[in-house]
Amino acid sequence: MFYNTDCVEGARQYLRDASVDLIITDPPYGIGGDTLHKHYNRKEEFVLDGYIEVPREEYYDFTYSWIKEAERVLKPGGSMYIVSGYTNLIHILNALSETQLKEVNHIIWKYNFGVYTKNKYISSHYHILYYVKPGAKPVFNTHSRYSDAEKDDASNGSLNYQDREDVWIINKEYKPGQVKNKNELPSQLLAKIIQYSSNEGDLVCDFFLGSFSTARIAIGLNRKACGFEKSGVAFSYQMNEIEKIVPGSLLSGFSTPPPNKYFNQGKPMAESEKNEIHSRYLELKKSGMPKKQIMEILGRETGRGPWSLSKILSTIK
Repeated sequence: MFYNTDCVEGARQYLRDASVDLIITDPPYGIGGDTLHKHYNRKEEFVLDGYIEVPREEYYDFTYSWIKEAERVLKPGGSMYIVSGYTNLIHILNALSETQLKEVNHIIWKYNFGVYTKNKYISSHYHILYYVKPGAKPVFNTHSRYSDAEKDDASNGSLNYQDREDVWIINKEYKPGQVKNKNELPSQLLAKIIQYSSNEGDLVCDFFLGSFSTARIAIGLNRKACGFEKSGVAFSYQMNEIEKIVPGSLLSGFSTPPPNKYFNQGKPMAESEKNEIHSRYLELKKSGMPKKQIMEILGRETGRGPWSLSKILSTIK
């Protein structure tokens, strides 16, 4: 399901309405991206030719056209992540505002080694726009990477909380001596998005395949993949590479989170449960047990988090 064609024409010809679960894409920059490898000191002989840039004066119309197709092919409840620099971000945001898609997060991806400049601040981040299509509950696997009780050894903070903050620090991947595209999204970044916003067997689409990184990670995580690449050079090379990917082969590289400690978190609480928590708290308190220990016991027994328990216990007089 990969097509060597323009994404707008390809989507209209090959993708049905409401057929895609997740879109992850990194559209052309509109800033002379065909010379991008020079900014990153990449050796010419290892960079694939054929990067197709979009003229600045055409960028909004181009963006509007492909985003409207993305909206059409997404299932209700489907998610889309668009990676963009700041130069043409306004055009992407304006195009999105002309759709029914709803913004969920505006994520900042901080990476290593920005383009060095002397007369202004060094650019070392990209924007990741996370939108969903209304009509159904979006897939968001809150505990697909960390359970609610896993802690960071250094700070004792919640790993789940840290992983879901909207500033991501993920280094770019450099592949000395290997054939590469002008720019490739890191595997860890793509895996994170795919784990949170899709399930095994879902269809993941990339409107601008480029290095086929999204497709490779999606297949490796046992998802289906499709997409479009206009460059014949990149398409021919990467099609040979994608055939080597074994479905599900990346799953073993990610640890399975342990069961959630707060298994009732977010569930409605009946008055009878509140009364039981009150009674149990008073019973434990009579034994002279410290409050911190009482809260830990209540958390294990009820599957409720400390904030929820504190709110209930605050009503005890």
